[in-house]
Amino acid sequence: MRSVVTLTIWMVLLIAPAARGEKMNEEGWAVALPGYQITLPQDHFPHYQFRTEWWYFTGNVSTADGRPFGYQLTFFRHGYRPPGVEPPVTSRFVMNEVKFAHFAVTDISAGKFHFDGRVSRGAFGEAGFADGNRLAWIDNWELGYNNNNFNLMAAAQDYAIELELMPERPAVRQGADGLSQKAAGEGHASYYYSITRLKTSGTIKIGSASYKVEGSSWFDREWATNQLTPEQSGWNWFAIQLSDGSDLMLYQMRLKNGGIDSHSDGKWIAPDGASSGLSADDFHLVPEKYWTSPANKASYPVEWKLTIPKLSLDLQISPALENQELNLSVVYWEGSVRFKGRRAGKAVDGVGYMELTGYQGKAPGLAGSTR
Repeated sequence: MRSVVTLTIWMVLLIAPAARGEKMNEEGWAVALPGYQITLPQDHFPHYQFRTEWWYFTGNVSTADGRPFGYQLTFFRHGYRPPGVEPPVTSRFVMNEVKFAHFAVTDISAGKFHFDGRVSRGAFGEAGFADGNRLAWIDNWELGYNNNNFNLMAAAQDYAIELELMPERPAVRQGADGLSQKAAGEGHASYYYSITRLKTSGTIKIGSASYKVEGSSWFDREWATNQLTPEQSGWNWFAIQLSDGSDLMLYQMRLKNGGIDSHSDGKWIAPDGASSGLSADDFHLVPEKYWTSPANKASYPVEWKLTIPKLSLDLQISPALENQELNLSVVYWEGSVRFKGRRAGKAVDGVGYMELTGYQGKAPGLAGSTR
């Protein structure tokens, strides 16, 4: 039965973009425009007509005795040959797309941040998308999907994860019904949805030690062709899970002149699952402490004060560990964070993830024609 469902989804995805009414740019890639209806589980699967997409998992888990960990596992697809290019090329050595992935674990108690990245053409099946119960994989890094649950497996030299994730609330469409506008102008947008709470359990290994863990994860799914403009330098992004049962996604698009783009955005999800959008004017983020990378001297704002008057929300944001910089082919800060403050006059705290890009070199993916 599962194979029939997968085949049906693939038949829908492989229909020519023009037949689906999608607008193509001059290079032959589809662009994100209003009117697309996000549908699940179909949109968990790859969108080859768009140039770039990712499956982005972050989470905070702990052992039964309270030892905390954060983790990130992300699979990216970046296309080089648009679909429909003539003449067709069948050689496995011709690169239609590159697959890459980032994997990190924050061992908070030990004060250690472990990270690694992989890149592959997938010419011999060692990397790919949508094969049986696998949505994405590179070697032994895998994202599995079965009966609406996700499975994550990844192992690096001195750390590993094996986790099962079960959604606790429905997916939320970010932006305007799933269209997340990142800059002015047609096509400077992505299709974007999130599952903001997934019950998570499994194992984290650090060195020879194995830890059984439980906690909560966050899944971001996004695809586009060209989100950003030359005037933008990067972004500050926050995934927030609060103790009162509410969730919050926020991002600021930074400009090279030091300003914040008016297309910065957010979404608040109430404990009952109802959601409402937040414009750039609805929230205020003030950096309060910077951390300087010893590897490249980039300075990251790792502590913030967040104020959202319309939600009566005031939060202090602090990192679980200051050094959570991924120094890969692209360099950015992404890691576990903590929240403490008040909402509607009541004390609230929480956990989540923060991503800071463009502070050292270019932002990863979809900057210009990538994220």
